[in-house]
Amino acid sequence: MYLKVLLTLVLALGWLPLSAQVGGQQFSDARAGYQLLYPPGWWVQEEAAWGHITFYTGETRRHAPAWVQLAISAVPASRKDLDLLKTGEPDSLWATLRRLPQVRILSLDQADAGFYQEVRYEYTYKAAAAGRTHVLGRRLWRNGYEYRLECQVASAADARRLAEGRQLVNSFALTGKGLPSRRYTDQGCDDKMYGIAALRVQDDLWEDDCRTIHEFSVEDPTQPPVVHSRVLPFQSYALAKGFDNCLYSVTKAPTDAPEYVYRYDPATRQGRYTPWRLPAQGGDNVWISAATDARGDLYFITSDAGKLVKVSPTANTVTTVWNADPVRQARYYPTIGFAGAGTHANFCLDENNTLYQVYSTNGTLLAVDLPTSRPWADLLPVDGLPNKGGYSDVVLQLDAEGNRVFYLAGPKALYLVDFEKRKATKVRRGVYTDLAGCNVLREAGRIRAAPAPPATAGWRGRVLDATTFRPLPQARLHLTGPATDTTLTASMQGFFAGVGRPGQRYRARVQLPGYLALDTTYTLAPGPHVRDVLLQPLALGSVLRLDKVQFEQGKAVLLPSSGPDLDRLLALLTATPTLTIELRGHTDNVGDPQKNVLLSEQRVEVVKAYLVSHGVAAARITGIGLGGAEPRAANDQETTRRLNRRVEFRVTGGK
Repeated sequence: MYLKVLLTLVLALGWLPLSAQVGGQQFSDARAGYQLLYPPGWWVQEEAAWGHITFYTGETRRHAPAWVQLAISAVPASRKDLDLLKTGEPDSLWATLRRLPQVRILSLDQADAGFYQEVRYEYTYKAAAAGRTHVLGRRLWRNGYEYRLECQVASAADARRLAEGRQLVNSFALTGKGLPSRRYTDQGCDDKMYGIAALRVQDDLWEDDCRTIHEFSVEDPTQPPVVHSRVLPFQSYALAKGFDNCLYSVTKAPTDAPEYVYRYDPATRQGRYTPWRLPAQGGDNVWISAATDARGDLYFITSDAGKLVKVSPTANTVTTVWNADPVRQARYYPTIGFAGAGTHANFCLDENNTLYQVYSTNGTLLAVDLPTSRPWADLLPVDGLPNKGGYSDVVLQLDAEGNRVFYLAGPKALYLVDFEKRKATKVRRGVYTDLAGCNVLREAGRIRAAPAPPATAGWRGRVLDATTFRPLPQARLHLTGPATDTTLTASMQGFFAGVGRPGQRYRARVQLPGYLALDTTYTLAPGPHVRDVLLQPLALGSVLRLDKVQFEQGKAVLLPSSGPDLDRLLALLTATPTLTIELRGHTDNVGDPQKNVLLSEQRVEVVKAYLVSHGVAAARITGIGLGGAEPRAANDQETTRRLNRRVEFRVTGGK
């Protein structure tokens, strides 16, 4: 019977989006790698698109006074490998927010935790026909995916809903490994090694090839290779293996002109040209060798070793590392650099940025410290190699047991070199122009520690009219603090920017004729920070808040925190002798309403007495007690009730 009733209900209602209302529970997704906590009384709705979830309070999602939406999406392929904090994502978000109507940025901060990056933001803006909307959110980037979490609270919602939404947003945390990384440096270089075959058999005859790639496994490199026949669109001497397990090459033609790098995927046997273009290699030179470093960057070198170029797949850049062969500085250079000597340009890199080269005449190794371009003092001879020329490349790999070994492309054979013993053994026959592998680098490439916190703190923002939210050009901001005493002038768009020390407190005084001066203090966090400043206009009839002028519950006794705002009002009245004001007293809703009106009048008298005692004429100040008739915040808890026990003032004349 129960099943029949349930089936009838399902048929009547249709299949609805999954929703649940379970108070204060954890919500998590092991696949996406996150968890969060949502407050009691909030609903959860999973959208049709994967990774899109809405949390809301109220009767329906459409009319919810507060909601939080989580959306997970792939970062565009052109940006997935970039450092999004350094390439302008925070500035782009700031520019987008400034286009909203009457927007005020409350905060915009960024952080780099190593395995993810994040921007946090908070602002209010004028929503169409709905008053102001309060928005706070986070954007996190991990593994080439964006986790976007945003809370929106309607202006009519009370402070409790905003606090609940903030709690939900702040509780979001990334867990586990998350989604499989789309980032180039996280792919994990596999154990396969490759070589460009110099020769091939055609009609029972050997002929030049340099387009076919042989694929080896370090588990047993003696086995016949997997042959990728003539997959390069040109003849090549240079081959590098990226962290994406694709192969990168460039033509061996001595064009002395810029050349595009070609990308070949052994898994799909498909290739295409990349947008990366190497510079002209110089007269009588060819690109002779390529290799990969611990960051997954690709390097290409000319046959005279005089030009080394780096291609960064993550930054999408091509830069020249050197334009002169550093080995020429070595004391041993005359023994390998005489007329008619072989080349020493073919190379590989290790996880410590040591560049190893092979002397083509006898297989001797050379080493250069890449960051400094300084060669090692001595040559590194290898025993067990045939004493004849033809050594065309060297690559460092981990063998099947995890040992670091070098492979040499030698005369008609591939050799394995025990570097500690400097002893070579023959692996198999074959002639290769270049070798490529990177499994010794895969762990180095995937480890990314959180960077050190920035040594400076920046504060940017706009000075805005508190009523219209329009920028205020020429407003002056006086910033004082440790080793800082500077005055900033807002631009024509109201912008200002200052720099300080992280963790230090700074006092800011913002002034503009016709506006109430603002005095406040800030503790600057490391790195860039955005926050707008509001100035209250002194227009006739305007009501200005004294946020810090507050009272003990049920008493006309000022709290100690009231001093700065009282002194700010005193300074205004002193500087503008013709200004007259009306003080407006307010209470919370606790107690008898008539007594609250009386209490609010008493609070007005306390503030007036303070001003008169400091030299302001009593005739310039009138007052009214409004009791709890005009609450500023909800009265359901003490943290918000205290905001209602306040005094404001209205400009009545003489501005």
